[in-house]
Amino acid sequence: MNNILNLIGRDKKLLSDDITNSSKELRRIVSSSSFLVVGGAGSIGQAVTKEIFKRNPKKLHVVDISENNMVELVRDLRSSLGYIDGEFKTFALDIGSEIYDAFIEADGKYDYVLNLSALKHVRSEKDPFTLMRMIDVNIFNTDKTLQLAIKKGTKKYFCVSTDKAANPVNMMGASKRIMEMFVNRRSLDIDVSMARFANVAFSDGSLLHGFNQRIEKRQPIVAPNDIKRYFVTPQESGELCLMSCIFGENRDIFFPKLSEDLHLISFADIAVKYLEAKGYEPYLCKDEDEARELAKTLPQEGKWPCLFTSSDTTGEKDFEEFFTDKETLDMERFENLGVIKNEANFNNDLLNEFETTIRGLKEKKSWTKEQIVNLFFKMIPDFDHKETGKYLDGKM
Repeated sequence: MNNILNLIGRDKKLLSDDITNSSKELRRIVSSSSFLVVGGAGSIGQAVTKEIFKRNPKKLHVVDISENNMVELVRDLRSSLGYIDGEFKTFALDIGSEIYDAFIEADGKYDYVLNLSALKHVRSEKDPFTLMRMIDVNIFNTDKTLQLAIKKGTKKYFCVSTDKAANPVNMMGASKRIMEMFVNRRSLDIDVSMARFANVAFSDGSLLHGFNQRIEKRQPIVAPNDIKRYFVTPQESGELCLMSCIFGENRDIFFPKLSEDLHLISFADIAVKYLEAKGYEPYLCKDEDEARELAKTLPQEGKWPCLFTSSDTTGEKDFEEFFTDKETLDMERFENLGVIKNEANFNNDLLNEFETTIRGLKEKKSWTKEQIVNLFFKMIPDFDHKETGKYLDGKM
């Protein structure tokens, strides 16, 4: 944990005060409640599951589409925390499937349902097919699991949004913003809360996680030098989600109080810190060819080839923000957490049109990215989408 904190430019944990102040109440509520964690084997899902597990819940069921990640989750829990008095089970299921529906029908009795499943990569908007899957996972699966939770009398539903939903510039952020609209519609029938937070350091598939892969495979480290981001540790992501789930009032969105002056850090700066922590001196290369070639020889000399470039790919936001100037904030309730307070504002006709349009495109089995982008603009009139024609899959 401390090593990760050093790499992301911080010297202390983010949520220590709030977790300490709430520790007795958290343990009391968790130990007397039952939980379903959906998408529980991803990086954030595993962190949330661990935060619940360590507080000895009455029942904890975890669902995820990744069988392999689920195995690792169980091994990690058994090796670090051991066992709980209550029931702990994992299920390798696709929440979009009829099998998941049958699973919920067979039991489905949970006090809290937490949905951590998501397509989180900006690069997923590069083609119309992956983009449609993003809509399915981020929006429709959320709405489906919400409806099932309502049917089964669940007390509280939590799901993860993203900082990129605040004034979105990419389709991933916009999909989460639209998801928030659907969640607000269901908030008339069930208490809901959400979280927007920063990049989770070294989460699966992230650029920082890629640093580990590059070292293991003796390949160059590549990072943008002009993009700064906020980061939280995996444990902090789990704590933030649990705090919002347990203490969030209906429609609340929690976010971390991160300072622009203190906590923004560039990927290139993290790469340098990372390599130095590994005992390597960064060596700046002029292009990809040089970086690939030097990766064969430089590591033996205690140096590592790096390529730091400016970003020109679609959907990159120039800066990060957790809320907009139109949203109402409560910055007093917690030491380290801010809360966006929401009314049940949604346009039911617009949400129905979105569902009908997407269903029609799927039935035809033919659609373009432009059709989906135009639909997103209709849902979010001030959507500031930036299409450069370049995507991360076209870079090293």
